[in-house]
Amino acid sequence: MDALHSIAIFLISSLLLKLFFLTSIPKHTANLPPSPPSFPIIGHLHLLKKPLHHSLSLLSARYGPILYLRFGYRPTLVISSPQLAEECFTTNDVTFANRPSFPSVKEVTNNFSTLIFSDYSPLWRHLRKIATVQVLSNHRLLSSTSARDGEARYLVHRLFVGSADDKSSFQKVNVKVIAFEFILNVVMGMIAGKRYYGEEAKDWEEARQFRQLIEDVSTLASGSRLKDFFPCLRFVDYASVRRRIKAAVEKRNAFSQRLIDEIRKGVDTLKKKTMIGDMLGLQDREPGEYTDVLIRSLSLSLLQAGTDTSSNTIEWAMSLLLNNPHALAKARHEIAMVVGRDRLVEESDVPNLPYLRAIINETLRLYPVAPLDIPHESATECFIDGYKIPRGTMLLINIYAIHRDPSIWKDPTEFRPERFENEKAERLWLLPFGIGRRKCPGEALAIRMIALALGTLIQCFEWERVGAKEVDMTESAGIVMAKAVRLDAMYRPRPDMVPLLMGF
Repeated sequence: MDALHSIAIFLISSLLLKLFFLTSIPKHTANLPPSPPSFPIIGHLHLLKKPLHHSLSLLSARYGPILYLRFGYRPTLVISSPQLAEECFTTNDVTFANRPSFPSVKEVTNNFSTLIFSDYSPLWRHLRKIATVQVLSNHRLLSSTSARDGEARYLVHRLFVGSADDKSSFQKVNVKVIAFEFILNVVMGMIAGKRYYGEEAKDWEEARQFRQLIEDVSTLASGSRLKDFFPCLRFVDYASVRRRIKAAVEKRNAFSQRLIDEIRKGVDTLKKKTMIGDMLGLQDREPGEYTDVLIRSLSLSLLQAGTDTSSNTIEWAMSLLLNNPHALAKARHEIAMVVGRDRLVEESDVPNLPYLRAIINETLRLYPVAPLDIPHESATECFIDGYKIPRGTMLLINIYAIHRDPSIWKDPTEFRPERFENEKAERLWLLPFGIGRRKCPGEALAIRMIALALGTLIQCFEWERVGAKEVDMTESAGIVMAKAVRLDAMYRPRPDMVPLLMGF
């Protein structure tokens, strides 16, 4: 054992010394972007605190909108200017179409084979084509409108039934929970034809397990991020994280395989109405192309990317509205004028509700789901703003900083939906879904779901804060921007909506 221990120390020491010399010897590469002073081995990691987008915003304010940093051994380009972001994803779009191969997500992404984390390759193009044609095309979204309207009715019906016996009294509810349940029902219905929450739902325990699996995988992957920046740590399985990730991933894959097997054994009508059903039909014709592994990968990508992110945005929007009751009243008045009081908001009403859409845009501006976008990596050497960017450089677009840049937005920290009521202003450097060919393909679906949920909640219920204090808007420290303190709110059915709600 002593000999093995000595060998291990020697190998780790050798790797650290190699890293020291690699990172401490001055680089003579010409014309790199501005860079703060760094330390050997750790690079600029000592300058960073959580949330990361805040730290990078402070560095950009001091050193400029283009920064060259080192996170351990990994060279990193940070962009905080919309013009430079556009340059990255116009002339250099293909160059930055790859993803960094983070060891922390290798197991989680089945060796980087998912839509989000795969490199720019035939596999990614195949996955994106399936996603955009089978699930997210305009035709598919239009054909599934009634299903989403139905889920919105289930949402408000369950809230109405769960409200106080005296309908004039307020009842407390966790907004993130109801938002997540609504979104999961919608996305799961499109993918597998299942409802997890509602009167007809029979799989509440399965839904609870799925949500726990998603949280476990995300937490474990985040807890092993240091190995992404220090190669020597890849050989160390601290606290058995690697083993725990493998176990969680196996459970998650088994969950998605059950969905596939259920539909494979199901009736033809179900097969024709779901993404998995469509792909199983393609599998019958091209079994080598549409494997169960590919179907699992795409299903999990859509479920993971679509559920937590959209429900977070609904929670942020409701938090902002509770802190700005005048905006809540204005949105309710708009809905009353356009929709009336004899029926519920429908998805087809959203284009005629510009203030509701402005609220969503302003929420995404202040609290973008992925404040640093999903990291990109340069496949070849290129030039940005005249600076030389080496091959293999990780690219972070600080969307949070761009969305709060005072040179672009007047009073950037204020919640002001009115800034988006002008259609031209709506297109002004708003990047919550990313930019370039790796932009999120689910933008249209996300906006539809968020608008429908918000519109229905505003129309049917009166909302108040719990207590006199403003809602806590502190952000969590994760890669996805979520609230650190979950939103509990008080609600009661609006008197003029009670007859309609009782009719369900």
